[in-house]
Amino acid sequence: MTHPFSTDADAILDRAVRAEAPVAGVVAMVTDRDGTVYEGAAGARRLGGDQPMTADTVFALFSTTKAITATAALQLVEEGRLDLDAPAATYLPEIGELKVLDGFGDDGAPRLREPKREITTRMLLTHTAGFGYDFFNEHYNRLAEDHGQPSVITATKAALTTPLLFDPGERWEYGSSLDWCGQVVERLTGDRLGDVFAARIFGPLGMTDTGFELRDDQRTRLATMHARGADGSLTPMEFELPSSPEVHMGGHGLYGSVGDYMRFLRMWLNDGRGEDGVVLRPETVRMAVQNHLGDLKVTGLPGVIPSLSNDAEFFPGMPKSWCLPFMINDEAAPTGRPAGALSWAGLANLFYWIDRDNGYAGFWATQILPFGDATSFGSYLEFETAFYSSLAGRDRQPEVAAAQ
Repeated sequence: MTHPFSTDADAILDRAVRAEAPVAGVVAMVTDRDGTVYEGAAGARRLGGDQPMTADTVFALFSTTKAITATAALQLVEEGRLDLDAPAATYLPEIGELKVLDGFGDDGAPRLREPKREITTRMLLTHTAGFGYDFFNEHYNRLAEDHGQPSVITATKAALTTPLLFDPGERWEYGSSLDWCGQVVERLTGDRLGDVFAARIFGPLGMTDTGFELRDDQRTRLATMHARGADGSLTPMEFELPSSPEVHMGGHGLYGSVGDYMRFLRMWLNDGRGEDGVVLRPETVRMAVQNHLGDLKVTGLPGVIPSLSNDAEFFPGMPKSWCLPFMINDEAAPTGRPAGALSWAGLANLFYWIDRDNGYAGFWATQILPFGDATSFGSYLEFETAFYSSLAGRDRQPEVAAAQ
């Protein structure tokens, strides 16, 4: 049966690829607890190319990887192998050696000091451990430009070994915490993160199209990355994450298809159950999706490296919290998403939401840099708004029928 939202959704995708500042191609889906209720694709995998965007296109998933890493950590909590509030150095001694960056000296050298408290895995999951990203933080960008700090996209241990930007637990700042969390998972399991995901998450969910290294059959379906110019034009980029990464980066390293990711989102709608097995216990899911930030709030993301990110914020002016895997909008969003719903994004303008109250989740995938692209981000919000409008209309129909 065609979802009543489908016609509007198709039109939104079509407008996005035909806009004055277009996206090259987009895949978008919505699922309920039982399966996908909308699936759409528009445009091309590469601007000017002859391969159309299709539902099975493979994307660099970037930070949509993070929630999968958080899920692996939660499984270890269930098994009694990981205490979220113990020092993470209990499991991963090297994280206990990191110092806090206390500015720069007159000679430009970084000044370092001991942190006031130890990092816990809960802090890693909630982005309060002290880590950041060079494209969102001026101090990390200075370390990269003046002191050779490698980018996280190199997927190296050296890229992970950064000083902390503040004392652990003092504020929310988005960054490489989930890469470190992935290292905790590896140390506890004795396996590489990709193998942990395959056995403990992807298998039970039936996710056969997601991993840290591209297979040959995936490479033929890969969407090209594009750079947005100041004039709105798009330029295809020869961008690819390392094919045999030194570190499986739990914060951003996965490739996959949107259909595969919908299986992961459905698991969160279904209290931890997947198509082919159980990933998390219902009580773990309920615990994980509560606010774990306390009185702290999620803040906007400043675009420090313009080629990678614009200044970006979800629902400016609205309070937002963080659970263990996701952002929480504390109030009802202008799209129609209810208060308490979950969401996040990936750097190349990939966006998803999870509405456990109504039993729906959606995903919008493009491959465009910088983050916060006006056309892709704006079209995603239009997509979500149209979905909730259709839901509201459907909910009102029995009342209309009764009135007649």
